[in-house]
Amino acid sequence: MLKKPATLRWLAALAVYSFLYLPLLIVILHSFNASKLGTQWTGFTLHWYQVLLQDDEMLRAAYHSLLIAAVASAVSTVLGTLAGLALHRYKLRLLPFLIVAPLAIPELLSGVSLLIFFVLINFTLGLASIMLAHIAFCISFVAIVVRSRLAGMDPALVEAARDLGATPWQSFRYITLPLIAPGIVAGALLAFTLSIDDFVITFFTAGVDASTLPLRIYTMIKITVTPEVNAISTILVLLTLAILAIASRLAPSALRSGA
Repeated sequence: MLKKPATLRWLAALAVYSFLYLPLLIVILHSFNASKLGTQWTGFTLHWYQVLLQDDEMLRAAYHSLLIAAVASAVSTVLGTLAGLALHRYKLRLLPFLIVAPLAIPELLSGVSLLIFFVLINFTLGLASIMLAHIAFCISFVAIVVRSRLAGMDPALVEAARDLGATPWQSFRYITLPLIAPGIVAGALLAFTLSIDDFVITFFTAGVDASTLPLRIYTMIKITVTPEVNAISTILVLLTLAILAIASRLAPSALRSGA
């Protein structure tokens, strides 16, 4: 029989996780609801997923989101890895602040500042501006994950390679890179997830024709929450959870430190 304090901890944990995940379960459940209004359960159906596949605007928004997330995660992974290496190697006081600061700045402020910057340089808002904005805030996440991975690496391995005649590039390629590869992949997956889910920064930096999934869903729910929104939200939630599960399995300690 569980002791009373342990029982209270379990009840508290159950209440917290219910608060976090019960709304998601409701959305997933109603994506299979035959009722158009979603106020009550009238039967199981896949009709709303069929409607989703025939919605050209939603499919275009999904393509834009995947394209932006792929480009943003690829570029931010390269730059973030270099930033993580710099954080680990050079003990400069200002460098960690410059890299970590984008994480602390509210997304609303980041979106407005990026919008003003693009307007000042006369940069046309569209997919390119969204990509640049996503790269700007994803770099910090990748850098923290990679730096955490580097912190757990034994520096004697690199020193031993150098003593055996390896050049700096060879020691990095054959020693450092394989050891931090799980952290790099985890950072890339995390950046992809953050990019594909982002709404606030995307809202400020998107042009007229640059619609993404979050923007498209926001446009639809301003009228009403249709079962089609539930269907695309279900796919987005499952995709996000799958990517985060893979990332946490590759580098769990790095993700905990980065969070």
